[in-house]
Parts: sequence; structure tokens; C-alpha cells
Amino acid sequence: MSKRHMGSSIDDFLKEEGIREDTQAQAIKEVVAWQLAEAMKTQHISKNKMATLLKTSRSQVDRLLDPKNNIALSSLQRAAAMVGRRVSIELV
Repeated sequence: MSKRHMGSSIDDFLKEEGIREDTQAQAIKEVVAWQLAEAMKTQHISKNKMATLLKTSRSQVDRLLDPKNNIALSSLQRAAAMVGRRVSIELV
């Protein structure tokens, strides 16, 4: 068993493997999709209702809630507004 990464952080490991950026992007998508789904659940907004509010199809809402998909920032902003939230992006 190799102890090559013993003691290094997960961030160091991901950098060494060349997958840090992809992993971070996927994690962000997972969290945002979860937050949107939770806000919908809290406010009793079904996928069909969200589709109506967004003036789109139910399948588009499914894509919006699936972190495997890339979505436009404008779509995310519209969906967030429907559940009383906003999107905040910052460089740190």
C-alpha cells in the first residue's frame, strides 16, 4: 500500500491528480442544486409549479436540479428568485 499522500491535505491530493478545479466545480453544482431543491421543498413548490413559475418545461426544471448538467447563470438567478433567494458569486 502506497503512503504517497499520507499527511497531505485533500486539496493537495486533488492538485497532484490534476482534478482540483473539476472537483470544486462539481461540488459547487451539487450544493447549489441541493439548496434550490431544499428551498422548493420548504416552500412546497413542486417541480411542475416551478416550471410554471419559470415559464418553462418540467424537464428543464429537472435539468436545473441535476448537478450533472451545466446551467446558465441567468437560469439559476431566475430559479433562485422564485424561491426568494439570490445568487451571489465572488472572487476570493
